Parts: sequence; C-alpha cells; structure tokens
Amino acid sequence: MALRKEKLESFRKLLLTQRDAIAHEVTTATAQMIEDDEVFADSIDQASAEADRTLTLQFKNRDREILAQIKEALRRIEQGTFGECEQCGENIAEARMKANPATTLCIDCKAELESERGRFPGRVSL
Repeated sequence: MALRKEKLESFRKLLLTQRDAIAHEVTTATAQMIEDDEVFADSIDQASAEADRTLTLQFKNRDREILAQIKEALRRIEQGTFGECEQCGENIAEARMKANPATTLCIDCKAELESERGRFPGRVSL
C-alpha cells in the first residue's frame, strides 16, 4: 500500500523541518567553535576544553550524517519510493516512519540487521 499524497506531504514537511533545525544547529556550533579563542590558566582546563570540543565535533558529525539521511529520504519522496524497505521491498509501517522518517528499512529487516551486528560486532553496515 503506497502512501497517500497527504501523508507524503506531511512526511516531506517533517523532514524539511528536521533538516532546517539540524542545519541551523550545525552552523551555529561551527561558528561558535571558530570564534572560541579562549586562553586557559592551566593544562587541566585546556584538556577539559579539548575533550568538550572533541565531543561537540562527534555530535556535529552525527548531525551531518542525519542530514544526509534526510536528503536521501526527500529524494525517495520525489522518486516515489519513500516508505518502501530497501532490503525486502515491503512497505515500512507508518508508525515506524513517524518515529524515524528517514528510515530505509522495515522493522523486520532492521531487526535482522541488528541481529547480524550482534553476531559480528566489528562489522560495519550501511
């Protein structure tokens, strides 16, 4: 069962809203990091600040990955394949898409993927 136009439009708007919010956060955080020229009194404060900066960079890299997933979901909406599982081709449950509109896998295929990761912890899957 393909999604109705109204549902597709609501998912498109949701994805655009998420994209804009995340892009704004990334831009703001990047600007703050560039402007941050703080001088520290001792090496412990400097080490703590560097640890914070590293953590912030990791979060921003994750945000960039999410932005790429959102861009891909918007592309799938345009192509008419949004809501189809990339692995089995079945429809993804609407509740799952509401929870994660950029999802590409139905719950069964996602569970299978997670199970495989458990058996092969070092394996990276896209």
